[in-house]
Amino acid sequence: MKSRKNEGFDWECFAFVCRIQNFGMKTVYRPVILFILLLYTGMFSFAQKKQVCFSFDDLPVVNYGISDTICLRNISDNLIHSLKSNHIPAIGFVNEQKLYDDQGKNNLQVSLLKNWVNAGLELGNHTFSHPDYNKVSFQYFSADLLKGETISREILARKGDKLIYFRHPFLHVGNTKAKADSLSDFLSRQGYRVAPVTIDNEDYIFALAYKRAKDKQDTLLMKQIGHDYLGYLERKLKYFENQARILFGREISQILLLHASNLNADYVDSLAVVFRNNDYDFVSIGKALEDKTYASPISVYGNWGISWIDKWALSMGKKGSFFREEPETPAYIKKLSE
Repeated sequence: MKSRKNEGFDWECFAFVCRIQNFGMKTVYRPVILFILLLYTGMFSFAQKKQVCFSFDDLPVVNYGISDTICLRNISDNLIHSLKSNHIPAIGFVNEQKLYDDQGKNNLQVSLLKNWVNAGLELGNHTFSHPDYNKVSFQYFSADLLKGETISREILARKGDKLIYFRHPFLHVGNTKAKADSLSDFLSRQGYRVAPVTIDNEDYIFALAYKRAKDKQDTLLMKQIGHDYLGYLERKLKYFENQARILFGREISQILLLHASNLNADYVDSLAVVFRNNDYDFVSIGKALEDKTYASPISVYGNWGISWIDKWALSMGKKGSFFREEPETPAYIKKLSE
């Protein structure tokens, strides 16, 4: 049974109205009172609605040097299973360079991508080789981007789907307005929609620390890393949630950045609980992008790869103090990942 708090219903208001009805209000006013009550509670519930899209970069798998085919398949299978069992309509962004080896197409990696799509999960383009747009020319980057869509388009076409979304590697959209506009115009001409990130984090650093603990068969350290990872992501969630409220005066549909790693394959189930406990529903990226917040202008550019919430804040003139409370990755995690 749901708690009254989580239902978004103002029980004190309800009790007050009931007392009014029981103590002498004319019958003619009762429908009006009930209408106001329902309108009020409905608006309150709508205002409290929270949504998040789970997005995963660097598909099919972030292997951190792992070459064992059984291990790679297990990572992918476990991640897919957790997403499906938790009814999370995730999207994965592909680096197609991973789909080839010295002999041509790598059948294992291609099969992992097919399994993702067959499970009803979405695919997006993350370029072929993950170049840094701040360090290469527009011509080089755009060619790499187009090279990175070939197999993904074929796989999606077999399911009657299209490749729609693009995620910038390193979240680098261009360090000048001219460079950012060039890429934005190109993506639009190619029929792509940009897939922003609002809940940015360093899950990849935790994932490398986790992999090294696993290599040492240090199960206690693995559990500690997993526990601290969940706490870190919950703090990140609350931080960006609060930043968005300050900027826009309401909840926004969030887009979470994760990576297709062994850590997330093991902890998506627990991460789903974290988001549910914070009153979030899981939505597709298309649904998340219906939020008008994503049309907010960005007028600042630099070498950073940061959350769109940070970009919007900087564009609104927010200074360093606005970002002071952002949670940091624990020092021991950074040391383990060095």
